[in-house]
Amino acid sequence: MKSIAILSLCASASAFAPLPLHAARNSALAMADDVEGPGKINGLIDLDSPKVVNNEVLEAGKKGVYCRCWLSGTFPACDGTHAKHNDATGDNVGPLIVSAAKGE
Repeated sequence: MKSIAILSLCASASAFAPLPLHAARNSALAMADDVEGPGKINGLIDLDSPKVVNNEVLEAGKKGVYCRCWLSGTFPACDGTHAKHNDATGDNVGPLIVSAAKGE
C-alpha cells in the first residue's frame, strides 16, 4: 500500500501561512499579542514546545484537511473554526486540503 507523508515542516512556508495579526484583532488569535509580544502568531497550540511540527501519513486515496488559522480545537486538523473568524474579521482564510494519489 502506497502512502504519502505530509510533513508540515517542509510545507510550513506555504501550507500553514500565518494570518496577519492586524486582520485578527477580534479573534482568539489576537491573544498572541499578549503571550510574548507583537508579531507572535501562535498563542494557543503546544505552547511548551520549541516548535510546533506535525507529521501525518495518508493512505492511498485518502485526504487530510488541515488548519491554517491556528484556531482549530482539533489542530492540526481543521474543525471549521476559520468560518467564524472570517465572519468576524472579513478575512478569507481556509484549510489546506491534501489528497494522496489512489493506489494502482
